[in-house]
Amino acid sequence: MKQRLLLTALLPLLAGCGFHPLYGDAKLQPQLASIFVEPVAERDGYELRNTLINLLDSNGVSAGKAYHLKLLLNETNQGVALQNDATITRYNDTLTVVYVLTDATGKEVTRGTQSNLASYNTVTSPYATLAGQQDADKRAAQEIAERIRLDLGVFFRRRDGR
Repeated sequence: MKQRLLLTALLPLLAGCGFHPLYGDAKLQPQLASIFVEPVAERDGYELRNTLINLLDSNGVSAGKAYHLKLLLNETNQGVALQNDATITRYNDTLTVVYVLTDATGKEVTRGTQSNLASYNTVTSPYATLAGQQDADKRAAQEIAERIRLDLGVFFRRRDGR
């Protein structure tokens, strides 16, 4: 009972700390939806773009968009676990994305970099190894898309002084 009373007494202090969640911000959503995510040729770029379109609640069409988001991907692959016969049994794929947000005039308004590591094991079946790699890379692209959405949300909130 005392803990509940103490918690209730401290709640007003939390409201004054300046914390504002980005998710569910109705004022922020129209700005995020006004971003056109430019197409990317690579498989991981396709996954990244589609995830961003969904997260931003955009429609994937450039007409009428106030901003364009360009994505530059760099993928590296490194064997990290070896057997005695020098066979690689585990790989780390690193996906690094540089993003540039421009306004309708082509002027850069913000940019950033996000990176994620995806690991997968190799097995005797080449198909299973490929499926593992593609799944790991897909998860990395989705995680990067989440972080880019957060970065853009923070940018718009700071720019608007909220």
